[in-house]
Amino acid sequence: MDYKDYLARLMVKASQPNVSDFHFNVGLKPHVREDGFLQPIPEEPVVTPEIAENFVAALLTPDQQARFQKNLEIDFSYTHDKTRFRVNVYYERGFVAAAFRHIPEKIMTIEDMEMPPVLHNFSKLNQGFILAVGPAGHGKSATLAALLDEINASRREHIITIEDPIEHIFVPKNSLISQREVYSDTQDFHAALKTVLRQDPDVVMIGEMRDLESVSTALTAAETGHLVFSTLHTNSAAQTIDRIIDSFPPEKQNQAIIQLAATLAGIVSKRLIPKIGGGRVAAAEILIVNTAVRNLIRERKTHQLDLVIETSLASGMISLNRSLAQLVKAKKITRENAELYSLNPAELRVLIGKV
Repeated sequence: MDYKDYLARLMVKASQPNVSDFHFNVGLKPHVREDGFLQPIPEEPVVTPEIAENFVAALLTPDQQARFQKNLEIDFSYTHDKTRFRVNVYYERGFVAAAFRHIPEKIMTIEDMEMPPVLHNFSKLNQGFILAVGPAGHGKSATLAALLDEINASRREHIITIEDPIEHIFVPKNSLISQREVYSDTQDFHAALKTVLRQDPDVVMIGEMRDLESVSTALTAAETGHLVFSTLHTNSAAQTIDRIIDSFPPEKQNQAIIQLAATLAGIVSKRLIPKIGGGRVAAAEILIVNTAVRNLIRERKTHQLDLVIETSLASGMISLNRSLAQLVKAKKITRENAELYSLNPAELRVLIGKV
C-alpha cells in the first residue's frame, strides 16, 4: 500500500463540509463524524496494526515521532491541500490511533454561525476576560476566532495567541497578529504564558486554560488592562466560574474571587445541535457581566446566575434553554434533540410552551 496516497484519500473524505472529525483505530474501518454523528467509511478496509503504524509514520515529522514515543501521545496541526486539521495521535490497547478535527479554511463570522448579535460587543471591549465554554467539538475555538478576526479587521492592536496546536490561521488586516504554537514557537505552554505580557500585547488568546498557571496568568493579564480570551470544558456560566475559583488552593481563592469579579466580562456556552434537514446549528447561553453578576461572584452565589441570565433578556443575555426553545419554535431542531442537550429539560418544556 502507498501510505501517502492512502493518507491523501482519507484526508479528502475528512475535508467534506459537514465532516467535523475523522477517527482512525485498529480493528475498525476509519470513521467520520458528519453532522454530529459518527459513521464508518464503508469502502475503506478495516485498519490493521501495520496500516496504523505506517499511516501515522506518514503524518509525523521525525521530531514529532520522537515526542510521540516519549509521551505516548501528541497534539499537532496538519495541512492537506490547504485544509487544516488539529490532530491527536495516541495509543489505544497498545495500538496507534489518531483523531483529526477539521478546521475550516475560512474563519466564520458570528452571522455565519447563527449566533446572537450581542456577541459582537465582546470584540469591542478594550480589556476584560471573555470565555467560550462547552463540550469538545462544539465550536468554542471557532467562536473565539470570529471575535478575534473582528478585532483584526476593525482595530489596530497586537493580538497574541498561544495554542497547542495553532488552529485557525489569521491573515493580518488592521492588527498585528502573533500566533505561537507550543513546542514549535515556544518550549511549552508555561514558558509562553510567563513571557506573554512582555511582548506588548493588547489582546491575548489562550487556546485552553489547562491548569492553575494558565488561569492565573489569564486573570492577571485581564487585570492589567488587556483583553483576554480563552476556553474551558464546562457546561454553563455558573459551572465555569466555580471551576475557575476551585482551581486555586483554598488560601488563594479569596484573591481569585476578587480578580474574577473585577475582570470577567462575559461567558458564552455553546452547543451544536443536529439541524432538521442536515447540518448543525448553534444554541448558546450568554452571560454578560454586570454589577449584579459581579456581586454574585464576590458572594459565591453562582447558583443564582441562571436567574440573572433568564431575567436579563433585554440586555442581551440568554439562557441555554431559551436558545433551545427558540430553535424548536423556528423548526430548526427537534424537540427531542433540544431536551437531549438541555441541562434542565423540565424548564425547557415550559419555555417551549411560552416562546
